[in-house]
Parts: sequence; C-alpha cells; structure tokens
Amino acid sequence: MYEAHFGLKGKPFQLNPDPSFFYGSRGHRRAMAYLEYGLHQNEGFIVITGEVGAGKTLLVRSLLEKLDPGKIVAANLVSTQIDADDILRLVAASFGIPSRNLSKSDLLLAIEAFLVSMTAQGKRALLIVDEAQNLTQRAVEELRMLSNFQLEDHALLQSFLVGQPEFRTIMQSPEMVQLRQRVIASYHLGPLDVQETQAYVEHRLTCVGWSGNPAFEPEAMKGIFQNSQGIPRRINALCDRIMLAAFLGEQRRISSETVEQTAAEMREEQVVPDSGVGADLARAVGQTPTGVDLQRILANPQAARALAEIGPGYDAARIEERLALLERTLSTTLNALTQLIGTAQQASRPENDVGSK
Repeated sequence: MYEAHFGLKGKPFQLNPDPSFFYGSRGHRRAMAYLEYGLHQNEGFIVITGEVGAGKTLLVRSLLEKLDPGKIVAANLVSTQIDADDILRLVAASFGIPSRNLSKSDLLLAIEAFLVSMTAQGKRALLIVDEAQNLTQRAVEELRMLSNFQLEDHALLQSFLVGQPEFRTIMQSPEMVQLRQRVIASYHLGPLDVQETQAYVEHRLTCVGWSGNPAFEPEAMKGIFQNSQGIPRRINALCDRIMLAAFLGEQRRISSETVEQTAAEMREEQVVPDSGVGADLARAVGQTPTGVDLQRILANPQAARALAEIGPGYDAARIEERLALLERTLSTTLNALTQLIGTAQQASRPENDVGSK
C-alpha cells in the first residue's frame, strides 16, 4: 500500500525470509562462517540456535543460495514434533528418495545407497534440520546414526541442526552425549544492537530503492531498537506498521512519537479485547495459580470473562471446571448449528420440493 507513495519498488519489511534481504550483522556473519566451516570439514554436526525471529531460517536460505548444486545436494527439513518413526522417511523424502511401504531396514539401505551414489558422482549430501528443538530424543538419535554412514574414511552425510534456545538445553542432557561428541561447531545467534538495528532497517529499505523518503530521526531508530529488542522479525513487523502509519498520516519524517504510538497500538492488539472485564480480569490474571493454562483461558474471550467473574480467591479446580463447561457449551452449540444447516440444505434440494413431485 505504502510502497508506491514512498517510491519503493517492493515491500521492505516482509516477514517471509528472503535471501535477497540478508543483512550480515556481526552475529549473522559469524553464524554463516560456522556453517561454511562445517561445509569445509564435510563431517559431523553444526548447531545454530537463536531466539524466535532472530533470522535463523533466513541464514539457512542464504547459505542454500550460495551452494553449487553440482557439488552439494542439500535437503532442508523443517521439523514439527517429529519422532523416530517419521524422521527417516522425512529425510528420504527431502532427498527425493522413494520410501513408500519400506521397512526401516530397507529405508536405511535406500538412504545409504543414495548417499553412496552422490559420492560416486562427486557430490556431497547436506541435511539441514530447522526447528530442531521439536525433535524428540529418539529422532535426534536416528539423525546421529545416519552420520555413521561412511565410504572408506569419508562421511556420506553432514547435518546442520538449527533451533531455538531450548535446543541448547536439550543438547546438554546426559542422553545427548554421543551427539555432542559429533558436534564440530556450535553458535548462538543473538539480537542486533542499536547500531545494527539502524543499519538493518536502512539496508532493507535500500534493497527496494529507498532514497531517504521517509527519513528516520535518530531517536526513532532508538525507539525501534527498544521496542523490538533487536530481533529482526520484530523489527520487520514494527517498521512495516510505521511505514503504513507514515503513509496514512502523510508524513515524510518518522519521529520517535510515531514509533512509540505504533508500538503501543501493536501491543494493544495482542491483548484480549476488553469486553467489560477490565480490572477484574487484571486482578484475576495477577493471581493465577500454578498449573492453570492461562494462555488457553485468555484465548477464549468467554473464558476470560468467566475468569474475571470468579475474581480473587478462586482455585485452579474451579477455573478448569468453568472453562470445561464453556467449551462443552460451545461444542454443543456448534453441533446444533451444523445439524440445523444440514437440515436446511436437505430441505432446499429439488427432490424435497413438493412442487417438483
């Protein structure tokens, strides 16, 4: 919407990871160096971790853009609570290896045969697992076992594990000792500092033809850093809204006031709408007992109201009972509506029309 107004040839702050927007901060350059070092070593595991939105996926995609497909065959696997029974099939599918109806032993043989064939063609196989924190311990163990495939003294598969900070904790568990022995390098990708945040914003704007319109005041850049905490995805989301606000307000300069106002609006949008609950809900939330799934409650406005009505002095069992009642009521209402719609559709069919008989 605002791109043409500011003379931009594209959207500068899209949330979708695009390698053409890659910004090499100190942390991102160092993480990329670790990945490239791993490629040079051609064995073991490289582990990269970082906060949600820190730019890990963009880092991986930027690396894939650099690879020579004539030398390296790469598979990028995004894990979502994958257990050992599925990880091998997903690895096979990522490399384009037929695996349907294969037993585990045959599947392992098929993967090994593929890796050997790649080596025979002078190519190397690279497996990148994104969101590695979702892997179960057994799934990680299966990946470790794949690293045992060798031809003479050369490893047939190298793996990069990319995940959120909790994956570092998982890696430190006693059960992961064998995997840790295979890790040749590990790096945690941190947030940008205030100078890098400004450079990041200007870099993305420049990528789409920005020539200083709109201009960002120095204090505005500091405000962007403070409200985003230097996390690239948060910077993108905030700056996109700031640009929209500047367009709607016909502004040519972005002030700190615009930044703060936009950030405040975004924070308000993330809060459960106030439907008369107000201070009662705030007091109830402040006294939420251990063991209560507060996010589950607040995701449902009716449940949030019920929580506020219970008020101070409630217990966990009472909250769960009230929430369960609300969920049953909603389910019953939905079923009734479904039946009603079905009856109406049945009645509207020609064969049920008395005049058509």
